[in-house]
Amino acid sequence: MSEFLAELIGTMILIIFGGGVVGGVVLKNSKAEGAGWVVITIGWGLAVTMGVYAVGGFTGAHINPAVTLGLASVGDFPWAKVPLYITAQIIGAMIGAAIVFFNYLPHWRKTEDQGAKLAVFATDPAVRSPFSNLVSEMIGTFVLLMGLQFIGANEFTEGLNPLIVGGLIVAIGMSLGGATGYAINPARDLGPRIAHALLPIPGKGGSDWGYAWIPVVGPILGGVYGALFHKAMFMQEFSVAFWILSAIIAVILVGAARSEIKKGQTYSNQLEKNVS
Repeated sequence: MSEFLAELIGTMILIIFGGGVVGGVVLKNSKAEGAGWVVITIGWGLAVTMGVYAVGGFTGAHINPAVTLGLASVGDFPWAKVPLYITAQIIGAMIGAAIVFFNYLPHWRKTEDQGAKLAVFATDPAVRSPFSNLVSEMIGTFVLLMGLQFIGANEFTEGLNPLIVGGLIVAIGMSLGGATGYAINPARDLGPRIAHALLPIPGKGGSDWGYAWIPVVGPILGGVYGALFHKAMFMQEFSVAFWILSAIIAVILVGAARSEIKKGQTYSNQLEKNVS
C-alpha cells in the first residue's frame, strides 16, 4: 500500500467511527440517541485505535496533520512528505464523513436541529469565544503530541500502542474536550466540514465557516509546540523554533485570559446594575 493511500484509509476509518458515534448520539430516532459525552469520547478513542491498527504498519498512522507537522518540526519526519500526508488525510476525512452521511440517511430529515447535524461532521465550542477556543484546541493537541511521544518511549506498549493511543484520546476528550469538542486534528474537522457543505443533507443549515479556522490553527500550533517542547525538555535540544513558538503561545494565552477577565468584569457590572 502506498503511503498516500494508507493515510487516506486510516483517516477515513477514524471519521467513520468518530463521526458515526456523534451521529448515533445526536440524531433523532437513532437507538443511541442521548447516550451522552462519555459514549462520544469512548467512540472517538476507539476510532483512533482502529485507524492506527489499520495503517500503522505503513505510515505510523499519523491520520492527523498536527501529528505530521509536529514530527516534521523536530526532524522525525521529512518535510517533503508533509503535503502528501496532509492531502491524503483531508480527502480520507471527507470520504469518511460521506460514509457517515449514508449510514444515517433517514435520520437527517427526522432531525430538525441544524447544529446537531453539523456536529456529526465538525466541532463547535460550548461557549463561543475565539481566543479561548483557540487556546483549548492548542492545549488538547499539545497534550496529544506529548502523549504520543511518551507512549513511543516505553517498550512495554509495543503491540498495544494503538490501544494506549486510543486511551489518550479518551482522556483528552473527557478532561479537556468539553470546551470545543476537541478537534485536535485539522483534517478531522476541515474534511468533514467540507463534506457537510457539499452533501445534500436535508435542512442542514450553514457549515459555520467563521469558526472553521480555529480547529485548524489551534491544533497546528499546539501539535508543533508539543513536539518542540518534548524535544527541549526531555532531550535537552532547544531550538530557535521552540523559543519563538513559546513567545507566540505566551502572547495568545495572556491575551485570551485578559479577554475573558474583561468579559467577566463586564458581566459582574451588568449584574450589579440590574440588582440596583
